[in-house]
Amino acid sequence: MIAEVHVLVIDDEPQIRRALRTILTAHHFRVSLASCGEEGLAMATSLQPDLIILDLGLPDMDGVEVCRRLREWSQIPILVLSVRDRERDKVIALDHGADDYLTKPFGIEELLARIRVALRHTAQSPSISTKLVRNGDVVIDLVNQIVTKRGEEVRLTSTEYKLLAYLAHHAGKVLSHRTILSNVWDPADADRLEYLRVYIRQLRKKLEDDPDNPKIIVNEPGIGYRFFAD
Repeated sequence: MIAEVHVLVIDDEPQIRRALRTILTAHHFRVSLASCGEEGLAMATSLQPDLIILDLGLPDMDGVEVCRRLREWSQIPILVLSVRDRERDKVIALDHGADDYLTKPFGIEELLARIRVALRHTAQSPSISTKLVRNGDVVIDLVNQIVTKRGEEVRLTSTEYKLLAYLAHHAGKVLSHRTILSNVWDPADADRLEYLRVYIRQLRKKLEDDPDNPKIIVNEPGIGYRFFAD
């Protein structure tokens, strides 16, 4: 990783802060540390880090509230690290703005991989750098609303395209079922999980080389989906 990438760690456990600083510094990140939510929010505002690693169990406020307040003004990628391993906790954090979720204890290589994905999502966000999103032979042109595979146009219904475009726009980010349903359809449809699954299956049949072993639109079991871009 490049030396200029700045990571803000918000965690109330001193040993976790020290461990993360040691790990990240060794991999050439610049690291700032905060021990509570209010301090973390203030540092996020003043320092404008490239990525935030956030614990949910903070002494002054829940980490979900930190996510919510950050998302009022910033799209800084947020990677949650928490001992809470219930799917419901993960979904709540993701619904309130987290980009990814890693359960403690965690492996160093997995942590670094999640960081790379989150940073790549930001760098490749269509609103920032490009209107083309690619995964192998699949290319999504978000300006002209054209999808091709190996140079041939893929015919999609309007709803299929809307779903695919939403996933592609958030490439690399874990999106909960509720978040997808609320944004692609309507908040009133947020619990219509089978409706979403039908459209995901249809997209996989049209885009994936092996729909039963997807590489583009991947399940996050019990939580939602993640779209992978090159």
